[in-house]
Parts: sequence; C-alpha cells; structure tokens
Amino acid sequence: MNLNALDLNLVRVLDALLRERSVTRAGEQIGLSQPAVSAALNRLRHVLNDQLFVRRGNDMVPTPRAESLTEPVRAALREIERAFHSAHSFNPAELERTFTLMGADFFSMLLMPTLAVRVAAIAPHASLRFLDSARGDVSRLLQDDEIDVALERPLEVLDWVSSVPLFHSPFAIIAAQNNAAIRLAGIAGGEPIPLELFCELPHVLRSIDGSMSGSTDEALRKIGRSRRVSLALPHFQAVALAVANGNYLSAVPRQFAVWAAKTLPLAIFEPPLPIAVPEIRMYWHARRDDEPPHRWIRLQILDVVGALGFVESAAGEVAAP
Repeated sequence: MNLNALDLNLVRVLDALLRERSVTRAGEQIGLSQPAVSAALNRLRHVLNDQLFVRRGNDMVPTPRAESLTEPVRAALREIERAFHSAHSFNPAELERTFTLMGADFFSMLLMPTLAVRVAAIAPHASLRFLDSARGDVSRLLQDDEIDVALERPLEVLDWVSSVPLFHSPFAIIAAQNNAAIRLAGIAGGEPIPLELFCELPHVLRSIDGSMSGSTDEALRKIGRSRRVSLALPHFQAVALAVANGNYLSAVPRQFAVWAAKTLPLAIFEPPLPIAVPEIRMYWHARRDDEPPHRWIRLQILDVVGALGFVESAAGEVAAP
C-alpha cells in the first residue's frame, strides 16, 4: 500500500464512518459535506483495495477489513491528537466539537437545557449530545470514545477512569395530589408517609435493567419489611407520569421530585425510614484529564450543577432549569 496516498483527513473520515455507519452522520461529526465524505470513502477504497462499507438499508455495514481497522485507527488518531495538542491555544469561542454525555433522563431534563444555553453562549460552534444510561458499560464507552462523560451513581470502573463527585441525591416520596389513601390518612405534603401505608400502597420503580427492587427495598429489608413494586419503568419522567395518574407511590431523587411537581399534579412526602443517599459522580477517561476542551466541558457541567442548586437540595428545593 502507498502510504503517500493516505492523508490524515482520510483517516478521520474512516474513523467517523466506523463510528456512525452513515455517510451523512459521519460528515456531521467531522464537519464535512456528504459529497466530501463519499469522495473520501472512494479514495480509501482505492488505497486499501477493499469496499470497506456496503449498504444495508440506511446503514453502512463495515467489511471485515474495515472492522479490523477500528481500534488501530482510533488509537492512532488519539496519539496524533495528543502529540500535536497545545494547551495554550484553546479558545472555547473557536471550538468545533460535539461532546457526548450519558446518564439518566434526570439529567436530560434538569441539567441539559441549562448546560446547552451556557455552552452556546461561550462556544457557539460546539454541540452537545446526550445518551441514555442504558446504552452500556461506562468503561467500555469511555475507552471507545463513544462518550465524553458519564453522570452516574458510584460505579465499579477500571483504574484509568477518572471521576469527581457532583452532588448527593436524597430520596423523596411522590404521590398523586388526589391519592385517596393518603388523603384519608390525613397526611400533608412534606410529612413522612406512615410505614404501614408505605408498604401497603403499590409502588413505581425506575429501573433500567428491569429489576423490581432498589435502594428502598434494601432499606425495608433491614427492618424486616417489604413493599409492593407494581410497575418498573426505565425513565424518571415515565415514573412521574404514572404516579400522577394512578394510586402509586415512588421514591425518586428529591431534585427530580421538586422539578416534576412544578408541572404535574404531584405531592411530595418524606420516606418513612432512612434510605441510603447515593452520590452522583462524573466519570471520564483519564487520558482526557488535561485536554483543554474536555476539561472545559467538565467545568461547565460542575458550574451548572452548582447553579441549579443540586448540591444544596438535600434539605430544600432545587431551582427549575
């Protein structure tokens, strides 16, 4: 193979195609038009003497030769980026990059709108993308550069994953404002739900893997009690909608409970027993520790989390985004 015919732009195109499996999406990722990506793909096919991608429906399926190049190409681009990177030349106003975050829909609703406004004002050419936490293993996604940061509860990650704490997320209990059993018991918003009633009423659980138990069930087991989880849903917003329209209870992050109660007919109560308070952390690959654009987006996330009041929300309300 004639390496003189293989320039860096072709390698970037190949990497983008391997990630996106689409000429259009690959072009959007690296800032090239669809014709430019198609032309680059034709050059790659000639240089490598392989089709590289074949069309199947709307997707481009890589050949075995292309699949074998995925990690070497990605690793090579990372090393080139690191070799030529200059910490002193970073200017967010000139940044052209898509940052991919991953987490629960809690963050897509409470964090992302405010973060997007902030990023647009400082780095107008940068873009944000948010993936659901059910996407997969955080360590693998960080290793493959499929995500830039993950916003999650404490995870078992490999030693090359860096992290910082964002905030603690205490639980509150939500119920429909017209929940008949709660009204009959004369319990006002902000008061604890009596343990007997808490265990009798059906519950909704946010569960991304389909499991029917969580932190609340662990707390109940410690005192020899249990609850009835009647519905498990993958998103907090779906949980809130189900509770607002039914006879359910649900233990959700307090920050989310306050936010959801602003638009849905929900009442917020205290749990009848202590439930372990999870610490939410931000995770990223350690190779990005000192990369200015990556460090910059992490600082924006930390600043917005602080501005929204997540850190202080254990004992009070959280500001609406």
